[in-house]
Amino acid sequence: MPTPNGARSRNPLSVAVRAFGSCFRLQAPESRSSGDFFSSSQDFNKSSSSTTSSSSTAAAAASSSSGSTKRRSGRRGLYDGGGNRESAGSMKFSMADIHRATNNFSPTLKIGQGGFGTVYRATLTDGNVVAVKRAKKSVYDNHLSTEFQSEIQTLAKIEHLNLVRFLGYLEYEEEKIVVVEYVPNGTLREHLDGLRGSHLDLAARLDIAIDVAHAVTYLHMYTDHPIIHRDIKSSNILLTENLRAKVADFGFARLGATETGITHVSTQVKGTAGYLDPEYLRTYQLTEKSDVYSFGVLLVELITGRRPIETKRELKERVTPKWAMKKFIDGNAVQALDPNLSQSPATNLALEKVFELALQCLAPTKQGRPSMRRVAEMLWSIRKDYRELLSSDSLSQPSPQRKQSDNQEKI
Repeated sequence: MPTPNGARSRNPLSVAVRAFGSCFRLQAPESRSSGDFFSSSQDFNKSSSSTTSSSSTAAAAASSSSGSTKRRSGRRGLYDGGGNRESAGSMKFSMADIHRATNNFSPTLKIGQGGFGTVYRATLTDGNVVAVKRAKKSVYDNHLSTEFQSEIQTLAKIEHLNLVRFLGYLEYEEEKIVVVEYVPNGTLREHLDGLRGSHLDLAARLDIAIDVAHAVTYLHMYTDHPIIHRDIKSSNILLTENLRAKVADFGFARLGATETGITHVSTQVKGTAGYLDPEYLRTYQLTEKSDVYSFGVLLVELITGRRPIETKRELKERVTPKWAMKKFIDGNAVQALDPNLSQSPATNLALEKVFELALQCLAPTKQGRPSMRRVAEMLWSIRKDYRELLSSDSLSQPSPQRKQSDNQEKI
């Protein structure tokens, strides 16, 4: 059984060499047996509000296809909202509806602010609570219009338990409005900062990481065309009251390469400092692996509790992923653990494994990074080992912070 000082039985330098060395060797195509993670995992079955005949029908239809079409649609039933994709964005609103719902954009209903504009908590006439995103009004800021269109086009194509649901939009004179699902429990960043009550325990953080990995895997593999989010970060991860994570803000989203033989799309760099893929920043070549890099930063953030860039810290600690990975490689990973997390054999084991995965995601080139599908598989395995070690030590059940409904399948 691992101990706090003995969880690390492998040479940390060899782990780093393997991770970075993978940048220079060809990877065999990933294959799965009949025990395929996604087809057998109850965790992914929960991602659909209906996992009945729609999934088997989609799988059967996919078997008659080939290439990327088969890869993308083979298990859509496990990911979408039970086959009701056409309902996304189907609600219609007038400007009078929006004014009524937001009490004329009352400052007291403001719940967020971003590059796109302001987000308000709004109540529709039927009593449903939604989030209304109001774009900034600026005739000089043409890129905001582009981001608005990008978000509308992306949201209309997707539906997944771990993605914020798109309800509708409105363009009226200078107003640009997006209406989405209201997620009541703030952002992941707010929880890590302790602004939402007690700090997240490690079990909840692993659950959240898996939720986000599921969402990004869906975007990359199970939509009609691959979608690259380009802005995976803790402030774009919203949490429900049960700490279910939902990825939000698709203003920077971009369709990935779809033609055979094309590995990337060339585009202007978009994203957030601290999360940006250095290869994308250098070459302007965007791939799904750019999201994998950002997710690696998010993993470090979840374990350390720190923001990716901490300008007020001493120089060697200002870039959190670099600092944390050095601690891991040097065999001192526990020194990077969020002080709000208690150390235990299970915690220390999970810490090591998550940092090892983060190191792979943060590889300097896309060839060295795993796919998001593979990342989700590894996280699922890490959580399983963590829970088993907790259970063997009679410490606790899976995250007491994340309430489990009696009729909800255990994930």
